[in-house]
Amino acid sequence: MALIFLLEQVLNGLLVGAYYLLIALGLSLIFSLGGIVNLAHGGFYAIGAYLAVLLAPQIGFGGAFVASPILVGLLGVVVERLLFRRFYRADPILSLLLTFGLAMIIEQSLRMIFGAAPQPFSIPPALRGQIFIGDFLYPRYRIIIFGVAAAAVAATWFLVYRTSFGRVVRAGVQNPDMVGALGISLQPYMTAISALGLGLAGLAGVLLAPISGVHPAMGAEILTAAFVVVVIGGLGSFWGVIAAAVLVGIVRGITIYFFPPAGEASMYLLMALVLLVRPRGLLGERIQRFE
Repeated sequence: MALIFLLEQVLNGLLVGAYYLLIALGLSLIFSLGGIVNLAHGGFYAIGAYLAVLLAPQIGFGGAFVASPILVGLLGVVVERLLFRRFYRADPILSLLLTFGLAMIIEQSLRMIFGAAPQPFSIPPALRGQIFIGDFLYPRYRIIIFGVAAAAVAATWFLVYRTSFGRVVRAGVQNPDMVGALGISLQPYMTAISALGLGLAGLAGVLLAPISGVHPAMGAEILTAAFVVVVIGGLGSFWGVIAAAVLVGIVRGITIYFFPPAGEASMYLLMALVLLVRPRGLLGERIQRFE
């Protein structure tokens, strides 16, 4: 029985790591290519959740699941064109201040429109229930979250590593001046990466809305943890962020099993230990723009 409980806690930790991963991937991509420290990323996660609340009664949970990330991605295009692109070559502290203000605007706007009280949003009846494997049982919806997160990460990997678009993006991360010298404008790619990164955050918002609740401050609550995953994995490293999310999930699950009060703190201790040994993170790459 103790082993089953430990397994359940590890799976719960990996579930947390899965939605941290969806947010952290977007953070890492936007920061790597554009140099934008996007403190508003959690706000777009919250927008995705609120869109699901609005759309689900009209088009069902499945329709909201598809439409919400797309709408958040389109909003990301607007934000990139109006705000982000003005700060690509500026001091990173300016983009940090910009996105901090944007995060406050998003949170307060949600509070003004929907109120401060949490919005009711439950798991659809078709996705409820438990999966039984012998004496072990686990909620069906949480397994679906694992599957969706894995599919989203696989699709992002394919885009970044197996397409001509991805080759330009990776070259732009390492040496943007050389890409420009070849006559390739990175601005359309930055727009697409912003849409992809913020769309992933919106997807996380839809998936987590029935579990974590929908309220205006939900973005601020998850942003710090997502940044921790990026730092542990290493800036500019796709696989580093994935490894960090898995590691954070496992460490969190084991810590909660043996010492529950330290569950949240475990990721910060892990970050400190990793940075002592690897200041660039687990698989961090050297990026010319920032050195």
